[in-house]
Parts: sequence; structure tokens; C-alpha cells
Amino acid sequence: MIKRADIEDADVLADLAVRMWPDNNLNTLIELFRRLTQNDDSVCFIQYDENKPVGFSQCQLRYDYVEGTHSSPVGYLEGIFVLEEYRRKGYAAKLLLECEKWAKEKGCTEFAGDCELDNADSLSFHMAMGFEEANRIICFKKKL
Repeated sequence: MIKRADIEDADVLADLAVRMWPDNNLNTLIELFRRLTQNDDSVCFIQYDENKPVGFSQCQLRYDYVEGTHSSPVGYLEGIFVLEEYRRKGYAAKLLLECEKWAKEKGCTEFAGDCELDNADSLSFHMAMGFEEANRIICFKKKL
């Protein structure tokens, strides 16, 4: 079962998200998901296996330029995660489909996402889900 998350689900979302983004603080993620679930330009979904939350997806509308797209807003997959022992059951594909349906309802004609250059699993997932690679970039930073 997939549930559209609301503010009461922020802790469940954060618990899953910190496994994907381990450099983040759990309490910071809880606050982030509280805000996101209350924002009309974002949505989160939780995948359950029986009564256990086993995965989530987060997407939002992006109004700024999104690499390789030609419209605005664009639905953007910000994150998708399924616990390792529940992978290969189609859960990620179902979560992505919910995000795409939401983006269409919001008037989007394009949907995008990204992954780190060295994240082979994410690249494989995106390609299997019908995404096409738009570009590869290397980002830079420096302290001032």
C-alpha cells in the first residue's frame, strides 16, 4: 500500500530518509518533512509492506531551469528509497508512478531527477524507469 504522507508522517519519512542521506541529522529531516508535507509544491509518498513503512519518495515542482527540460514547472524526483530487504519487488517503480501522477495533476508535462556520478544503482533505476540522460556535470565549490 502507498500512502500520501502528511505532517504526522514526518518522523517515518525522516527515519527512511536518513538511511539514504546518512550525513543528515534525523531531527533536521523531521522538520524538513513537516514543511514539505504542508507545501503545495511538494509531495511525499510512503510505501508499506503490510503495516511496515519500507520506502518513500519525495518530489516537488521546480520552476527554475531543470537540465534538459523545456517547460516550467517540472516535476522533480528529489529522493526515492526502499529498504534493501524490500527491493526488487517493484516498490520504487510504484512510488515513482505516484510522483509522476501528482506532477501531471499539477500541470507538468516533464519529469526529471538526478543522481551522483558514482551512484550506479540510482542511474540503473532511472534508466529502467524510462528516464533518459540529459547531461553530466561536475559541480565546484570554494570557501570565501
